[in-house]
Amino acid sequence: MIRPTYVVMTAFAVALGGMAVAAPIANAGPLPPCTYTLSPPVVGPGGVSATAELAGCGPAGGPYKAVACLLGADGVTHCAQGSGADPATITVPYQPGVTYIATGRGCPVWLGQNVAPDCQLLGPSNATL
Repeated sequence: MIRPTYVVMTAFAVALGGMAVAAPIANAGPLPPCTYTLSPPVVGPGGVSATAELAGCGPAGGPYKAVACLLGADGVTHCAQGSGADPATITVPYQPGVTYIATGRGCPVWLGQNVAPDCQLLGPSNATL
């Protein structure tokens, strides 16, 4: 009688142990404390621009940095940075018929702690202007 009870208890312990190992894998971690948005490339008075800006933060988060990048007609990716809640706007010279590609990232901070380990990647957003 002791032997069947031992087998059942061992099987139960192994099943629980497997669940404990699987649980952290299924959980991707906490949501970022803030979210950011990226505008598509648009033609303005100074050229083609794109903006990365803060969309909002939860109660435990704050903005740290926004970065907006734009691949211009020259084939080079140009970037600009905004600190805190300031938006990041990048402007490059306009050339008709070129496809401009905007990308960026938003980096939040957990209040009272270091910058969140993963910045939110933004884009790509393409526009042929």
